[in-house]
Amino acid sequence: MMSKLVQGVRGMNDVLPADAHRWHFFEAVVSDCLHIYGYKMIRMPILERTELFVRSIGEVTDIVEKEMYTFTDELNGEQLTLRPEGTASCVRAAIEHNLLYSGPQRLWYSGPMFRHERPQKGRYRQFHQVGVEALGFAGPDIDAEQIILCARLWRQLGIHGLRLEINSLGSTAARLAYRDRLVAYLEKHIESLDADAKRRLYTNPLRILDSKNPELKQIIVGAPQLSDDLDTESARAFEYLQDALRRANVEFVVNPRLVRGLDYYNGTVFEWVTDRLGAQGTVCAGGRYDGLIEQCGGKPAPACGFAMGVERLLALLADSDGQSISERALDVYLVRQGDTAHLWADRIAETLRDEGCSVILHCGGGSFKSQMKKADSSGARFAVIVGDDEAQVAELTLKSLRECEAVKLEQVRVTLPAACQIIKSR
Repeated sequence: MMSKLVQGVRGMNDVLPADAHRWHFFEAVVSDCLHIYGYKMIRMPILERTELFVRSIGEVTDIVEKEMYTFTDELNGEQLTLRPEGTASCVRAAIEHNLLYSGPQRLWYSGPMFRHERPQKGRYRQFHQVGVEALGFAGPDIDAEQIILCARLWRQLGIHGLRLEINSLGSTAARLAYRDRLVAYLEKHIESLDADAKRRLYTNPLRILDSKNPELKQIIVGAPQLSDDLDTESARAFEYLQDALRRANVEFVVNPRLVRGLDYYNGTVFEWVTDRLGAQGTVCAGGRYDGLIEQCGGKPAPACGFAMGVERLLALLADSDGQSISERALDVYLVRQGDTAHLWADRIAETLRDEGCSVILHCGGGSFKSQMKKADSSGARFAVIVGDDEAQVAELTLKSLRECEAVKLEQVRVTLPAACQIIKSR
């Protein structure tokens, strides 16, 4: 009796070969774009001590309260968590390895993150992010650089129609003053608040402004604005940012309700959003987190960064009117028949690969006709055919399989060097 298939975990998806080329394209464009801005890659583990995220993200955030995959290590009793985001891990690594000793650092990373959420389009339990962090930079010029970097990346990816929203959360003192005014306002409407808002009222009231409950819309619209409590330094930095974006021809809107979902943000915050992905409209977001390095045990230092959702951007990429992304064509499918041919075909395949050609060497036997069918269905540009007759005279038969070849080779018998030259010239 055949065993029942053990299926993958819901919300943790496979990337199949038919889709992998889009990931390769995306990753290559991102890597090149970050390189020209001077950002260097860092790789962190996917598992961290739970305390890191409780301390950095905030104990009364949805992520920490509801969404983290946390367990106890049976060997030593430690509480460990699959990382729900990358900034805290990056900051931890920078502190632990004294990266800031030699000066400010521009860093980036990519990889899977984990949140225990209800899976839906654009929201998965294992999802992938590219994170960009600038550690040790104090001025708003680095905020502007990162947003302008994003705008360049969208152009290079061919993604259109994203909307940039920006806001300033100000200094800690400014936020505390605003918090008091906001709580006083919300207390007047406490009977109309939903259970989630009531739970957050005295622990994290700014997050109420980000509620998606339509019944709270009018209350949120009437709430006092944080901009009225901005300190002078934060207001000047925010003006600088807006001027820099205008000079770079980056369009934006100021959204006074934009607060972000993580406690460590201060000063500039921003989101790139779209209307093409339903409820999951944010594809890239970030801002300043000047207190996080000290909060995680390092010497006080300013910082800012952002993260982009890979799956969401790939969904936009697939739906974009921009450049089409085609999988790199296979150059050669190598067909072989006969004992002598089998031995020489191995050498042919490796020589072609040495020349930079991609080659599938037929394995598993089969008739010449069945091998040619596989060659044609492989998508290869050429079939290289080797039989015992060809092997005895150190030649091969070359046949083009695609109509798009500049000169259609029905079939030609050539030496291996000549075959390499023909394949590489097309």
